Amino acid sequence: MSIFIAVFLAELCPAWLRAPLDFMVEMLAAIPSVVYGLWGIFVFLPVVVRPVGVFLGKTLGFLPLFSGAIPASGISRLGAGLVLTVMIIPTISAISRDVLLAIPRSQREAALALGATQWEMISQILVPYGLSGILGAAILGLGRALGETMAVTMVIGNNTVESSGSLLKPGATMASVIANEFAEAVTTLHTSALIQLGLVLFVMTLLLNIGARVLVWRVSRSLVTEGR
Repeated sequence: MSIFIAVFLAELCPAWLRAPLDFMVEMLAAIPSVVYGLWGIFVFLPVVVRPVGVFLGKTLGFLPLFSGAIPASGISRLGAGLVLTVMIIPTISAISRDVLLAIPRSQREAALALGATQWEMISQILVPYGLSGILGAAILGLGRALGETMAVTMVIGNNTVESSGSLLKPGATMASVIANEFAEAVTTLHTSALIQLGLVLFVMTLLLNIGARVLVWRVSRSLVTEGR
């Protein structure tokens, strides 16, 4: 979805509409996470997540991933995942748009001069040409989702004893556990456990960034090898 938005803004959007949409995407990317959390609680969960959860429970409830009934409030792992999705789409879209706009105009003109249609030019020239940058944008969005705290804490339910793997049940993440329990940690063991959670989260983020750099490097190298 982010790539489609970026392609539309960079290549297909009318000139009179491009500036307002660019501003809107950048504004959505800059909104604080606590605002997304409030919007999720009062608007997104009851209007979108709750009906989707009920539908998934009725149709795919035989699968462990969608077993059980979603709470009436909509607070669940599914709600947290969808709120995170809404949060990172503007970030990936804005960076991918800038990557596509940075591609030289000569690449577009050469493809069109050889008889390619506009969609062929976009799918076979622009997207492969800017693939390394688009992958970097996706990894950046994933990194933001991985370490997100406030929005997830507000919509996931913070249930640390739920053993079910269902997305329709409340749950907790490492970041939300640290945010919820650190002020109440009065024993050395409790504090040490939360610090260890933070260390694990840090290591996961570090490995993700290293993997992203390796992936972008390999894609860039393959494009150079192919002569692109």
